[in-house]
Amino acid sequence: MKRRTGSSAASGSGTALSKYQRLESLGLWRDTGDGQRREVVVLMGEATLVLSDPRSGSALSHWSLPAVRRLNPGQQPAVFSPGEDSPESVEIDDETMLAALKMVNSAVRADSPHPGRLRFALIGGAVVGFLGLVTLVLPRILISHTVAVVPPSKQVEIGMRALDDVIRLTGAPCSGELGLPALAALSDRVFGEANTPILYVLPEGLSRPAHLPGGVILLPGSLIDQDAPDALAGAALTEGIKAGLADPMRAILDHAGLKPTFDLLVSGELPAAALEGFGEAFIREEHDLPPLPRLQSAFEAAQVPLTPYANWLAASGAISATEAAELVAADPFQGRISSPLLPDDDWIALQSVCNG
Repeated sequence: MKRRTGSSAASGSGTALSKYQRLESLGLWRDTGDGQRREVVVLMGEATLVLSDPRSGSALSHWSLPAVRRLNPGQQPAVFSPGEDSPESVEIDDETMLAALKMVNSAVRADSPHPGRLRFALIGGAVVGFLGLVTLVLPRILISHTVAVVPPSKQVEIGMRALDDVIRLTGAPCSGELGLPALAALSDRVFGEANTPILYVLPEGLSRPAHLPGGVILLPGSLIDQDAPDALAGAALTEGIKAGLADPMRAILDHAGLKPTFDLLVSGELPAAALEGFGEAFIREEHDLPPLPRLQSAFEAAQVPLTPYANWLAASGAISATEAAELVAADPFQGRISSPLLPDDDWIALQSVCNG
């Protein structure tokens, strides 16, 4: 089943995910568990999947994107359902649509939002422990407390808002339709298929890898100009390690300040103005690396060589030759692994991601 239209071009407005709106592919739909499969057009909207008859164009079913679940992770063709208890299902094997579903769903439904429950939990925490903190005027403790209670779905939302402020300065992430599935495949290879980060390649304006809340990793375009995907994979893995060592929500709330942080804690919403100017500070932030033992063990576990990333860091001026030599010496694979991180065709496709 091939995608019918190429309507995934990036939009200049809205969030960084707006390029996936109006994406189409073909699918095989069942209205019940034992029903006959029927060919349909699957159309991705801003918040819904619309399944329609390919001949008449009439809509057969509407699914909410936050509720869509994959029923057979890791298997092909991918089968999706509009909810845990729904009898409907649709098979999709279009790689662009699958990559878009994975990336969009990571952003809009990492955890299904529950505004009432969220508000109750946050207000409850405020009543129990936070009024005293505000009275004592301890903003660092306020930020630490808020970081600890913000749920994954809200972190994803805030991370995407922060990304929008960053790309205001750098330009939109690369969105070549052949490269995006290969980029998602590399993320799966490095991190595994559970809680895989979303990787974005920025063609310019970013000199170092970076990360944002909600599993967003930003990678400079120079990383795809290498002979192999090893340096790109190493950069993504390093940012994943750093995100696990220090919650990136803290940098956002440090920038936002005391009152917006308190608003987030009490109401569950970060004011719209809280992220203004975040992009400038984010781009100026200095590059640092995790402790060498942590880096070494993570690269060994992920079966990713450390040397190519160390060489790229040295060539870009991010670290000194002495620091690069220390990383190379710590490489558990001495620059080589038993099999390529990506097939050659996928790597070539990934290198075209900034040409779309």
